[in-house]
Amino acid sequence: MSRIVVLSSLVLLLAGGYASAATMTSGRPSAVLTKSQCKAVWKLAVPSGRYLDRANAAPYIVNFTLADGADQDGRISKREFKHACSKGLVKYTLR
Repeated sequence: MSRIVVLSSLVLLLAGGYASAATMTSGRPSAVLTKSQCKAVWKLAVPSGRYLDRANAAPYIVNFTLADGADQDGRISKREFKHACSKGLVKYTLR
């Protein structure tokens, strides 16, 4: 009986961990985007193709400070955006 309880608890714990990893929470990295997903979100977020400013970043960026890179200039370049995609800092908003 105790084995069943332990196994059931383990299954629930692992399932809960998997479910929480798939959801995005403010400021915490989540799913890493593929190159095509990253490109699609960049195109939507930055139609001009130049920079993503802090004021427009909330729908796309999980943690702006981390995504802004080393220069911390208040805007995200395409290179910084790609890096943020690889770190799980960009939300995939196209579903």
